[in-house]
Amino acid sequence: MKSDPHARPLRFVFVSGNRTWGGSEELWSATAAELASDGHHVTALKSYVESKEPRIQRLRALGGRVRDLTRFPFIPRQLFSLIAILMWPFTFIHEAARLQLGFHFSRRPDLVVISQGGNQDGWLLADVCRRLKLPYVLISQKASEMYWPTDRRLKRLRGVYRSARACYFVSEHNLRLTEEQMGFRLPHASVVRNPFLVPWELRDDWPDEQNGIRLACIGRLYPMEKGQDLLLRVLARDRWRERPLSVTFYGSGPHRAGLEDMARHLGLTSVTFGGFVRDVAAIWNDHHGLVLPTRCEGLPLVLVEAMLSGRVPIVTNVAGNAEIVENDVTGFLAAAATEDALDEALERAWQRRAEWRAIGQQAAERIRTMVPEDPARSLADALLRVV
Repeated sequence: MKSDPHARPLRFVFVSGNRTWGGSEELWSATAAELASDGHHVTALKSYVESKEPRIQRLRALGGRVRDLTRFPFIPRQLFSLIAILMWPFTFIHEAARLQLGFHFSRRPDLVVISQGGNQDGWLLADVCRRLKLPYVLISQKASEMYWPTDRRLKRLRGVYRSARACYFVSEHNLRLTEEQMGFRLPHASVVRNPFLVPWELRDDWPDEQNGIRLACIGRLYPMEKGQDLLLRVLARDRWRERPLSVTFYGSGPHRAGLEDMARHLGLTSVTFGGFVRDVAAIWNDHHGLVLPTRCEGLPLVLVEAMLSGRVPIVTNVAGNAEIVENDVTGFLAAAATEDALDEALERAWQRRAEWRAIGQQAAERIRTMVPEDPARSLADALLRVV
């Protein structure tokens, strides 16, 4: 009879295909910490490791090992970064080569977890596992109609997905779209949720409205995906200029200065940029709702957090947003990521602003039926069943 594999410490290797730290890093890092705290051997491999990142520090404190895939012998980090910028394909090849070399000189893992910011950016790393016949699973944090695999890549990408022991997605939309892009039903696919950065306990406070309605727009300052430009154009329309409504943009990214210049160019006085805020719960102390004009998503962590906090979401109907927001009941959906659709959704929300507190309470109750209290623990248990 086969022995129970969980009677001994297992070896897990987590590989992140992302080069920055954002919401898509929360799930794998928190799950890795759960498994490390259970006594399993955990190694994390990621490019451009930020040693001061609290998730990285916690994993190391629990005995997990963290390795940087971009380290290159005898080449200073700054010089390597310059090479990576000038010859970006080299970066992907270098990471895959380091991953393969590492597997050759270490003990065989019981499971490799490949975390992708999208649904195809970690395929080269997963392909290393496939060719070495290592057991692996895929986590996809986003899938979008904006990004399709080329015909040249599709054959190998299909092989990567077919060989995975499990494929995890953060929304039903992302799962379905990936199946359409692959051209077949994915084996062992399921939906998981991301860890959130606000308390699970219901909060019953509501911000003061004497100085008007305040919305928060939270996300990476990257208009191509996050759509902040759409929101700025809508706020520049006459009726929104005349109303006591303000929006704070939270987050960092490569387009902050450009978006600030755009707001000044449009003459917007009701818009501010709050930068990156680690204490997400504090945002909802003085904001009444979330406005999210995104063009593509997985399932926005900030949307889940806003609903958990009892605040009103006004979001575009992309990816998994409509899976958790019931239009005109627990929030307001813009039919598409366009200026007119966003304007229309904002107008519907504005006309019912006297009901916002009650809508936020309904949102808080609904979201707690759709996400687990501890998503990282849930995924850790799922991985143990896969081994």
